[in-house]
Amino acid sequence: MTGTVASAPAQAETILAIRNLVTRFKTGDGVVAAVNGISLDIAAGETLGVVGESGSGKSQLFMSVMGLLASNGRAAGSVRYRGQEILGLPPAKLNSFRGSKMSMIFQDPMTSLNPYLTIARQMTEVLVQHKGMTQGQATKRSIEMLDLVRIPEAKRRIGMYPHEFSGGMRQRVMIAMALLCQPDLLIADEPTTALDVTVQAQILDLMRDLKREFNTSIVLITHDLGVIAGLADRVMVMYAGNVIETGSVRDIFYSPQHPYTEGLLQSMPRLNSDRHAELPSIGGQPPNLQDLPPGCNFQPRCRYAHARCLAEEPALRPCGEGEAGMRAKACHLTQLPLTEADRAVIDADRAARTRH
Repeated sequence: MTGTVASAPAQAETILAIRNLVTRFKTGDGVVAAVNGISLDIAAGETLGVVGESGSGKSQLFMSVMGLLASNGRAAGSVRYRGQEILGLPPAKLNSFRGSKMSMIFQDPMTSLNPYLTIARQMTEVLVQHKGMTQGQATKRSIEMLDLVRIPEAKRRIGMYPHEFSGGMRQRVMIAMALLCQPDLLIADEPTTALDVTVQAQILDLMRDLKREFNTSIVLITHDLGVIAGLADRVMVMYAGNVIETGSVRDIFYSPQHPYTEGLLQSMPRLNSDRHAELPSIGGQPPNLQDLPPGCNFQPRCRYAHARCLAEEPALRPCGEGEAGMRAKACHLTQLPLTEADRAVIDADRAARTRH
C-alpha cells in the first residue's frame, strides 16, 4: 500500500524510520503477503500500540525490523535506526543492535528463555557481549535489573532456572533482560496475553514505570484494545498486512475513521453492557494472505463497501485534524459517521447491484 507515513508526534525525535517495508513468505502453497509496503516513524519516548486480528501482520512487521524472520521469509524496503540502515545488515552487525539498541519480548517467555541455563547465566551473557563487562559487574547489574522489575529476593533467585518462576515472574525476567543494555526501543509482542488479569495489570504498570525511568520508546503489539488504552500514546491499526488507521489513543477510541477500527471498538465489552447480551462482531473472515481480494482488502467484510472499494485499493492518507497531526486512514469514505454524500454513493451502488 502506498500513501502517507504513519507519523510520530510533531517535533519529536525519530529513532526508527521504516519505509515501504514488504515482507513475503514462500510456502508450499504459494507466497504469503505478510507486510505490504508499510511506512512508519517511531519517536523517542513514545509508546506506539499496534492492534489487529491474528494474521494482520503486526508481529511480522517488527520481526522484519529485528531481523528475526523465519528462514522462508524475506523483507525488502528500508529500516533506519537513527539514520543508519539496518535492514539486510550481516548477522554479526545486526546482533550489535539487538539488545543494545533495540530489544523484543514475546508472549511466552519459555520460548525465549533457555530452560537449561540459570537466569544469571542468560542475563550476564548479554552484558558481557554487548557492554564488555566483567562477570562480577554483569552479575551486579543483572541483580539490580531484577530488583527494578520487582522480583523478590533477586540476589537469591537469579541463580534459579526459568521453570522455577511463575508465568508473571518469567515475563518480568524477560523485561529485565530486554532492558539490561538500556535500549532506545522495546518491542513487546503480546506481553500479557498468557497472564491472568491481576498479573497483566502489574506488568503494564511495570512497563509504564520503566518508560518514565529510561525514556524508552515502546511498541506494544496486541489484539487487546484495553491494553492499548491503558499504555499507548499513539495507535496503529493493521489489517491484512496494511496500516489502515493511525492516530492518538483519544482519536482512535472516541472517533474511529475506518470501518474495521469501528468494528473492533464495538466488539469490546463495556461495564454498562448486559452481561448476557452477545457482543457485536465483525462479519466474515480475515482474507487469505496468499490470495488477497481486489481493491480494499476489508471490502468483503465492510458494511459500507461500494463499487470504488472493489476496484481501487485506498492509500493511507491524512484524515482531518487530530492530536499532534497524527490522524490517517486507508478508506474511501469521507468520514465516520457517514456523510450524506457517502450515504448516497453507498445507496446508489446497492440499488444498481440489486437491479443487476
